[in-house]
Amino acid sequence: MKIFYGVQGTGNGHITRARVMAKELYAAGFDVTFQFTGRPADKYFDMEVFNGYQVKTGLTFNTHNGQVSYVKTALDASPIRFVRDINSLDLSAYDLVISDFEPVTAWAAKRQKKKVLGIGHQYAFRHKIPRAGGDPIAEQVMKYFAPADIGIGLHWHHFGQPILPPIIETPAFPQNSQANKIVVYLPFEDPQAVVKLLCPFENFEFHVYSPEPAVSKYPHIVCKQLSRAGFQRDLYDCAGIISNAGFELASESLQLGKKILVKPLHAQMEQISNAEALKQLGYGHTMFDLDDAVIEDWLHNPHAVHVTYPNIAKVIVQWLKDGMPEMDAEFTERVWESVQVLPIKY
Repeated sequence: MKIFYGVQGTGNGHITRARVMAKELYAAGFDVTFQFTGRPADKYFDMEVFNGYQVKTGLTFNTHNGQVSYVKTALDASPIRFVRDINSLDLSAYDLVISDFEPVTAWAAKRQKKKVLGIGHQYAFRHKIPRAGGDPIAEQVMKYFAPADIGIGLHWHHFGQPILPPIIETPAFPQNSQANKIVVYLPFEDPQAVVKLLCPFENFEFHVYSPEPAVSKYPHIVCKQLSRAGFQRDLYDCAGIISNAGFELASESLQLGKKILVKPLHAQMEQISNAEALKQLGYGHTMFDLDDAVIEDWLHNPHAVHVTYPNIAKVIVQWLKDGMPEMDAEFTERVWESVQVLPIKY
C-alpha cells in the first residue's frame, strides 16, 4: 500500500508523533511519502527517519510573547501560495492519504475526492473531552484547518469517548531520575525572561531548551539548542518538565512518570483545553503566566504519575493492515484496558 502522510510542522509534537508512526509503517512494509508544512525547510532537525520527505510552506500560527495572534497569522498567510501548493500536489498514485492536522495534504485530497484519515490530538476535539478557552474563530480553525473523513483522536484518557491513547515512544521506565533536575521547554516565551524567572531556585538544576538558546550566567541553569537526542536524554532522567501545554511532550512526560507544569499559549484553545484536562485528571499543574510563586510550589511538590501507555502506533498500523474496520467501543475499550495510572514520588 502506498501512503501519502502530511504532517503539521509548526510544533515539534506533530513531528515527534510522525517519527513513531514512520518506524511502524516502514516495519510493516508500507511505502510512505511524508510531507511537512508550517516552518522553513532549514528549521527541521533530526529528520532522517522520513526517507526523503517533502516540504511545502502551508499555514502556521503566529505567536508573540506566549500568545497566538490570529490577526498576524492572517496577515502573514499567503493564500495564493497555499492554493498553489494544494493544486500542485498530485495524490493519484496513493492508496491512502493521512493527515496529522496538515492542511495542504487534507485540502488537496478533498479537491481530488480522496478519503483522508486524520490521526492526531486535534481530531479528539470531535468528541466530548475537556474544553476551555474556546471562541468562534478557534472552533472554526479546529474544524476546517485540516479536515478529515475519518478521524483517530488521541488523548491522555478516553473520557468515555472512542479515542485512543497518545502515539509516543514507549521506553523502559527510568530507574535513576534526578530529583532536582528539571527540563524547561517554553519555545513561545522570551528565553531570557525564562532564565531570569528561574534564577532564584538555586537548589534545582534547569536544562532550558529553546529555538534560539538564551545566555545563562547561573551555574544551575544550562541553556541548550534544540536537539531531539539531547532533549530525550535530559527528559529521561529528570524529575519534571516545565513547558507549554502541547499534547505530545506532556504525553511523553506521563509515560516516563515526570512531574508536569504547563503554561498554555494564550488564545490557543487546544493548549488551554490540554491544561484543563491535565488539571481534571490530576496529571499535572498549570500556570497561565510566568509565575514564580506557582513554580516554587510545584518544584517542592513531590507527586507525579506514571501512565503506562501501549504502543499505539503499532495498534494503528495493524488496524490499517486489517482493512481499517470501524473503531467501535469494543475496539477502543480493549486498547485502554492495558493503561494504568501509577503514583510516583520524587
